[in-house]
Parts: sequence; C-alpha cells; structure tokens
Amino acid sequence: MKTQFNRREFLKTSAAATAAGWVLSSLTSCAGTSVARVRRPKPSDRINIGIIGFGTIAHGTVMNFLGDARVQVVAVADPVSDLPNYGYQGQLRGGRLVGQKKIEDYYAQYSAGGTFRGCRVYEDFRVMIDKEDLDTVYIATPDHWHCAAAVIAARKGLHIYGQKPLAVTVEEGQRIVAAVQKAGITWQTGSQQRSSVYFRTACEYVRNGRLGKLRRITVGLPDKGHNDWSKLGSRKKPEPIPKEVNFDLWLGPAAERPYSPALLPLNWRHNWDFSGGSVTDWGAHHFDIVQWALGLDDSGPVLVENVVAKLPPQSDLYNTPTSYAFEVVYANGVRLFVSSGAEEGILFEGEGDKSIFVKRDRIVIKPESLRQEKIRDEEIRLYESKVQEWNFIDCIYSGKPAICPADVSHRAITISHLANIAIRLGRSSVRWNPATERFVDDVVADRMLSRPMRKPYAV
Repeated sequence: MKTQFNRREFLKTSAAATAAGWVLSSLTSCAGTSVARVRRPKPSDRINIGIIGFGTIAHGTVMNFLGDARVQVVAVADPVSDLPNYGYQGQLRGGRLVGQKKIEDYYAQYSAGGTFRGCRVYEDFRVMIDKEDLDTVYIATPDHWHCAAAVIAARKGLHIYGQKPLAVTVEEGQRIVAAVQKAGITWQTGSQQRSSVYFRTACEYVRNGRLGKLRRITVGLPDKGHNDWSKLGSRKKPEPIPKEVNFDLWLGPAAERPYSPALLPLNWRHNWDFSGGSVTDWGAHHFDIVQWALGLDDSGPVLVENVVAKLPPQSDLYNTPTSYAFEVVYANGVRLFVSSGAEEGILFEGEGDKSIFVKRDRIVIKPESLRQEKIRDEEIRLYESKVQEWNFIDCIYSGKPAICPADVSHRAITISHLANIAIRLGRSSVRWNPATERFVDDVVADRMLSRPMRKPYAV
C-alpha cells in the first residue's frame, strides 16, 4: 500500500474527513461498465497523483485532491519554477516550487511534528511520469499541451483528470479519446458545471419536457477581450528568457517563437498557437451543458451560421476574437444563439413563456409555478456528482465512467472549434457532419481540423 500517512489516522484528523466520508460511501454512484485493463486500487489504498502544470487553475482545484483522504499528491511538474502574476487578477504566484509548497504545507497540518517533505518537483512532466509511482495525473497545463500530455500518460496506463478545453483541435480531441479508450483508463474533464445542482436541474427539466418544445437556446460567453489579468499585457515584445522558465519546454508541441512576458502566465488564451480565446475557454463549459440538456453527448450540430466576429491582425500576439456572435443548428431544428455580448450563462426558452436561465451562481425558472414541478423518480434522472475531482477518484476505484469522460467533452468543445474555424476563414457559415466529424464538402475547412506538433514534442 502506497500510503505516506496512516490512513485511519488521516481520516480522523483531516479537516476534510467529513467530506471524505461522503466520498468513501459513494464509490458505487458512478454509472457504466467496469474496466479491468488497468490497475484499480483496493479501497484501502491511497491513489498517488502527479500534477502537470501548477498555475492559476491548479491553485483552486488541487485543494479538492488534497482534501480527499483517498489521494496522495506526490509530485508537481512545471517548466516554470516560481513566477508572479498568476490568478485572474495577477494576485498569485505559480510554478512547480509554488505547488510543492502549497501541497507540503497542507499535508504538514496532519503530520507528526507539523512538517512534511514528500512532494517532489520536476521541470519536465515526462520525467515525473517515468520516475514516480503514479496512479493518475492531473493535467492543468495551457491548452496546447493537453493532447500530448494526455497521450503520454494514457500510454503509461495512468488515469487522467484533464482540464478543459479538451484540446486545441478536433483531431487532437479525437486522439485523446482514442488513447483513453485503448488504455481503458478513467478520464475526467474539468467541466465542473456538470457537478452543479443548478446545471443538472436545468438539464433534467429540459430533458423531461418541462418547457415543452424548445424555441431557442441563448448562450452568453464572457467577453474579457485581451486579458491583462497577469499585469503583463503590455510586454508583448521579445525579452530575454528568465531563469525561472524553460520556455522551449513551455512551448512544447506549439510552434517556436521568441519569449514574450505577455504570453505568460494566462494571456496565452488569446493566441491561436495555445488556445482559442473565450470561444473555447467558456464554450467548453456552456456547450457541454447544452449537449447534456439535449441528450446529444455523443453527437453535435450540423450547421454553424450567421457568424460575425472582430479579429485583431493575425500577426498580433493576441489574435483570437475580441467579440463574436454565431448560431449553432442541430438536425432536430434546435438552434443556439451564441454571443460574447449576451449575459454570461444559458437561457432555455420553451412554449408558453416557459424558460430556465442558469449560470454558476443561480437558476431562474419561469413561471414560478414551474419550479414546483419536481422531476419524478420514473423520469429521466441525470448522473449526479457533487465534486468533479471526487467523482473522478470514485471512478478510479470502481472502474465506472466519470461524469465527463473524454468523448463527451470532445463533442462539446468541437462546437467551439467549428465556430473558430469559420471565424478564421472569414466564413458566415460552415456545415458539419457529426457522424463523420468532417465538414460537408469543404476541404479547406477540413484542413483546419488538425495541425502539426513541433518536434521533439510530437506524439
């Protein structure tokens, strides 16, 4: 058993013991078929996890792993050692040494003598995977590394929690899905809205016809423009690479370019080489919920049309859309109206002025009387998860699918990719075949479904 602490004592003393008790009692909550091709730990075993990338998102989400008594965070890998300006207001530090300190400080609270030195650090996650006795990895890198890191980890038989968006291209998403299926591992995407009672309730109401026939769905995505959260937005010109960054490794599969502070630590979202702007950033969340509500987790739309967007000069460091609007059409006639100008969230509108507006901090059901129509046991009840990370650990033990497996999040983020391809091509519309995952009679658009990976980081 790979336990750094006495498991029973940890459960007694951990501040997360109450929560862990819920998790341990819910190991049978996942739906699906057991997988037996990879190692599944015994309930008495702690799961060893390695963190790949310790930046803005890891600061919050890693706490859910630390607070789970079934998990031991044993290592952190990041090409950055320690730099400032992480966080959505640039208020945090990030890098492997920052992650190591946060993890060791947490475990020190429950260790004899109040100290703990059991989290190792690596510049290159590939070395971490080779050297550490891991069961799983948490991928919290910039988006351009998601596919390569996932494929490498899957080939090692490691279970994977991967942050959204799943990948930067449709083809990379397909590769992740194929690698996960071939390895028989548990995958969870960090689309945590699926673990929200608000979003699950909205989807159950739609799936059970509480709104009648859907008239329209409006999706509002945040329009933050070119973010200056890192306080580095003005430093776009090349500068000497600081000693704290292995920039070639940070670039990894992406095209080679000079180091610019304005790319790090979060502004990479606004450059096509690394991400897809807010269309992929928030589209990954909201389109995931739309597909869930429509019962189309294994499919997608047939048309993206009425596409308008403002694009900076494509030679700029920040070259993703600054504003946009488009409509997404499904074969059944359901239409999504997507805009960077609408209120952030999802509005489902049905017959007789019935509607549901949902976002992370609230759900508004109209008319008020509709709220009283509870979903009955014999109706469609959707997968229930309370915490995305805990659900992932549940399913590592049970071998059952997590609430957001790779194929589901691949289908959701594909919608964002279709819109971005239309925007980049200057098209007002593109037609899509969700069965073949190709554009309809459009070889030019098809070429944008993939892109090469830079050697020696290609997988």
